[in-house]
Amino acid sequence: MPGAIAATAASFDASRTKQLPLPRGTVHGPESFAFDGNGQGPYSGSRCGRPLGLRFNQKSGDLYVADAYKGLMRVPPGGGEATVLVNQVDGFPLRFTNGVDVDQVPGRVYFTDSSMNYERSQHEMVTRTGDSTGRLMSYDPHNSDVTVLQAGMTYPNGVALSADRSHLVVASSGPCKLLRHWINSVNAGTSEPFAHLPGYPDNVRPDTKGGYWVVLHREKNELPFDRGSHRLAVRVGNDGRIVEEMRGSKMVRPTEIMERPNGKIYLGSVELPYAGVVKRK
Repeated sequence: MPGAIAATAASFDASRTKQLPLPRGTVHGPESFAFDGNGQGPYSGSRCGRPLGLRFNQKSGDLYVADAYKGLMRVPPGGGEATVLVNQVDGFPLRFTNGVDVDQVPGRVYFTDSSMNYERSQHEMVTRTGDSTGRLMSYDPHNSDVTVLQAGMTYPNGVALSADRSHLVVASSGPCKLLRHWINSVNAGTSEPFAHLPGYPDNVRPDTKGGYWVVLHREKNELPFDRGSHRLAVRVGNDGRIVEEMRGSKMVRPTEIMERPNGKIYLGSVELPYAGVVKRK
């Protein structure tokens, strides 16, 4: 069953993370990270506005930003002022732009708008009301065309392109699951459940084995006064099965996870003034 925890699933403790300080006074609460084409980073968004997702086009050096309040934005190579690319689609404003990923071959950008009714500051209402007005969209940087790939989604959050570029994996936060949306196959244009999760997912990032790391902001059945460890993230294989768990202190509510080729795993949280770095033994 998708989302089932494999009998051989590994688990490791991330309680003792190395702290990577962020520029004091300019950045707080790293919701998302990105590494450029030279492997430099991590880069994190400023608190001005509310950047929830970051992704580089590795060829052009453009940094695409999913800003909760401003929409889809682009920062030119080398930095500078961000330009708003998309702030409304089909006459409806982007109220809660959230996740973003880039297809490095054609440069197409995929992003989510979590709700057409509620802004990021009202994110709890998206879950409480069962709001299903979220959208998954694509942006073509060559002609600025925007396409709605799927509408009527329940709290779409992070998004990640598969290694073979055949589909997107989208975190659906309220229902605690992952969806697979086909884009380059005979099933193109259709979606299906991919994995059921033990908690509320935020960002989704590729791992180094063809699967995905999914950060869990909170466990589904978490006891409020339990001071023990909890799941910070799970690694999901390309078959939708959970193959690894990361556990850590309940003082940390992560929103971002990213694994690098050197084996280091970076964790971000809107509640912390630093990025966490974990090295598995």
